[in-house]
Amino acid sequence: MSKPTIIDLAKAAGVSPTTISHAFSGRRPVDTETKERILKLAQEIGYHPSSMARGLRSGRTGTIAIASSMPFSVAAGPSRLGFLMEIAASAAMSALTRNIALCLIPPLAPQSNLDSLGFDGVILVEPSAKDPLIAHFEARHTPIVSIGRVAGRADIPSVDLRSGDTARMMLDHLRQMGSRHIALILGAAERTSQLETEAAYAAFCDGYGITPHLVRLDESGGEQVAQDATRDLLAAFPHLDGLLVPVDAFASGALAAAHAMGRKVPQDLRLVTRYDGLRAKLARPGLTAIDLGLTEVAGLAVELLLARLDGTPADVMAPWPRLVVRGSTDPGAGSG
Repeated sequence: MSKPTIIDLAKAAGVSPTTISHAFSGRRPVDTETKERILKLAQEIGYHPSSMARGLRSGRTGTIAIASSMPFSVAAGPSRLGFLMEIAASAAMSALTRNIALCLIPPLAPQSNLDSLGFDGVILVEPSAKDPLIAHFEARHTPIVSIGRVAGRADIPSVDLRSGDTARMMLDHLRQMGSRHIALILGAAERTSQLETEAAYAAFCDGYGITPHLVRLDESGGEQVAQDATRDLLAAFPHLDGLLVPVDAFASGALAAAHAMGRKVPQDLRLVTRYDGLRAKLARPGLTAIDLGLTEVAGLAVELLLARLDGTPADVMAPWPRLVVRGSTDPGAGSG
């Protein structure tokens, strides 16, 4: 006995094959009652949609990808559960609830053999203005959305991470806790989060008459390069009493340098970072950080990519960031 076809199910349900397709794919709305009837009939007659046939008709694979050019030294943390991996895990859950597979692409150069991987579109995590992954995927006409706006690329739909607002929140907190001489330690890559943080820092220093101290570091150096740079910074400017270090790997290195130099945190030096990940939570004292709402951010990115695949993309905003105060700025906050 041959397997029932989409035509058989359409006849049984009294609808068109197109409606059957939409009921299973979710790409177009189908009346709830009609959809329930279709799914019930499909189960009764033993109809199962062919994923291969759907792919041939739509030109899609049913798989999306997530990628970042951030090196593992900053994208991953203790147990490899860092910024990128938290987003990837949340995006995978969001995709799976839509019956879509998600492929995690490790930080690879464009010349790497990505062409053997088949997917419908890609989510890029905080790409830089001249990110090689953008050029790679655009050359292959792969639809792109980004987590974090791409500087100078308004044509790439994005989930705006509110980086300027986040930077001002961290700076205001340092000042409220008593810091009057605050330095900024940034990554050198031209990511929008870093560009907006630098702009917010410049405005903050100008507004309060603070002499700015800005250090840019190669992200691939990870904690060690930040530890070395912080040691030199504090030796040259011992009056510094606050550090804004958005990259959590750099913040760990900065904290290690402060300890090695005998600077008491937070009594002598307060330190805040952007990502509330394991590095912030496991540090001693715990690092005051920002809850960026990455679970929601990842879900928004998946929805944004699916909208782009359907031809209806629109930029969206991340949830409002929340400051998580710990011992690196408040001696009474502990490390939780």
